[in-house]
Amino acid sequence: MDFRTALKQRVLVADGAMGTLLYGNYGINSAFEQLNLTHPDTILRVHNSYISAGADVIQTNTYAANRLKLTRYGLQDQVVAINQAAVKLAVKAQQQADHPVYLLGTIGGLAGDTDQTVQQADTAARQASLTEQLKALLATDDLDGILLETYYNLPELLAALKLVKAQTTLPVITNLTMLAPGVLQDGTTFADAVIQLAAAGADVVGTNCRLGPYYLAQSFENLAVPANVQLAVYPNSGLPGTDQDGQVVYDGDPSYFEDYAERFRQLGLNLIGGCCGTTPLHTAALVRGLASRTLVPHTAATQPVTAPTIKAAIGRHPFLQKVATQKTALVELDPPKDFETTKFFNGAQRLKAAGVDGITLSDNSLASVRIANTTIAAQLKLTYGITPIVHLTTRDHNLIGLQSTIMGLHSLGIDDILAVTGDPAKLGDFPGATSVGDVRSVELIKLIKQFNSGIGPTGKSLKQATDFRVAAAFNPNAYRTTVSTKSIERKLSYGCDYLITQPVFDLANVTALADALKTNDIHVPVFVGVLPLVSYRNAEFLHQEVHGIRLPETVLARMKQAEQDGNERAVGIQIAKELIDGICNVLNGVHLVTPFNRFKTIIELVDYVQQKNLTPVQ
Repeated sequence: MDFRTALKQRVLVADGAMGTLLYGNYGINSAFEQLNLTHPDTILRVHNSYISAGADVIQTNTYAANRLKLTRYGLQDQVVAINQAAVKLAVKAQQQADHPVYLLGTIGGLAGDTDQTVQQADTAARQASLTEQLKALLATDDLDGILLETYYNLPELLAALKLVKAQTTLPVITNLTMLAPGVLQDGTTFADAVIQLAAAGADVVGTNCRLGPYYLAQSFENLAVPANVQLAVYPNSGLPGTDQDGQVVYDGDPSYFEDYAERFRQLGLNLIGGCCGTTPLHTAALVRGLASRTLVPHTAATQPVTAPTIKAAIGRHPFLQKVATQKTALVELDPPKDFETTKFFNGAQRLKAAGVDGITLSDNSLASVRIANTTIAAQLKLTYGITPIVHLTTRDHNLIGLQSTIMGLHSLGIDDILAVTGDPAKLGDFPGATSVGDVRSVELIKLIKQFNSGIGPTGKSLKQATDFRVAAAFNPNAYRTTVSTKSIERKLSYGCDYLITQPVFDLANVTALADALKTNDIHVPVFVGVLPLVSYRNAEFLHQEVHGIRLPETVLARMKQAEQDGNERAVGIQIAKELIDGICNVLNGVHLVTPFNRFKTIIELVDYVQQKNLTPVQ
């Protein structure tokens, strides 16, 4: 009996985890897929143990055996060898079994992987990686089906399914991964995803990983899908913990799986297996827990699930409305390094009186510890009525902290964020500190903008949509070619609403940026950075030691002469005004960076920008 027929006739039990079993029971913490070549007896032993426990279905040890994921181990040129060795080992176990066993070739999803090689791969590279692995798996002609598992992203899984269906007539199992029961990360309901995958040709649609039996059972309760859809579930053994050495461990009792086996059957599941933390003991428990192998019909689809009502946010962002037609000044301030905040807030009030359109707040610039900019932003907005633009770094916050901060900002009515990587932690007050970097700045932009749909990080409704506008940092000092345009287009593709640049001292760079935007028909607000120089020593430091900033020789010479003449502040302000003149000839936005809390200097420049709305630029 072939696999497709068997699925329609009885409940099948699949094997469990490979990676966490090798990690926990065998002490192996490396590229698990390479073990197909280096430790074939270990992989064969795992397959045999699952079959001995009663598994009807096993999968190849190839979850991450694609070019993109293997690159992190330097194994990208062994894709074919690793995949074909995996199939041969699984076939050997299949042949040694005392009962019929079906073999699935496993291909894991890419979305959500934090490795830089995977993150930076475009669609074409991802499809090529999948195709290469698929062809390696199919070359032996020994598989009974293909398993696409741990896909967080429905479009990615649909694309993978289409590609696989074009290469083979073998049955295909498509397993999505949810962060919360019944809903995908982008807010799509599991029921809707099942219908879409079935319509796209999947033979079996299911879910695996992240959640244990309790939550995955919830996902299948009252699941209204077409009657001919076959369903699969591969739960984790439970939630992971850490041991005394900080290592991830799963300690879910196999008897818990025994209790859920029959419940899964009654919910209409055709294929029941295990994922992270499961072992052959869990597989044996599933076998024991099934009262019968007879299939139970699941609930047929009747009406589409009604999406929850999401309250729209109130639109704000006055400085973005203004910059479309008028000269607009933003000012960057560093939050205080100590608890003496009187001077800071007095300065902020003076900036407001001068007509500043918004204050951007750095997030521990130069990795130096300061009062949290979110706290300062709340005070500026709620106490002084000033529009804050909060810098949010990927350096200091992991994914959990980033999402929590984003939600907190919305709750305070703060809707403007500059997403940045942040200066390396080792540069600051604590050289031993580490930079987090769970995501890149562009991915942070995408993450922030997801909240605007009213969908949280797990896919659950937030009951309210946010109205974030997100800026991206850009350095016009680095490029005068089309490279700069490609960088901007990439940031825009992730959801960037406007740009804030590094300080410039050469108007040629501003002209090049404006020309590039016009030539490529890119319409995005740009706030060009202006940092008034306070001394020749300050100018020399910026030129020699600050990454991404270079001063023209003419500027350095003027500041050196000013040092001799004793009028450095006046010359620094004059240079800044000349830069503002040049910027305002081609763009509307100016981002004034406050040097050493010199509020008087910045207020003079804010007034200079505002005056340009009264007198047309010549």
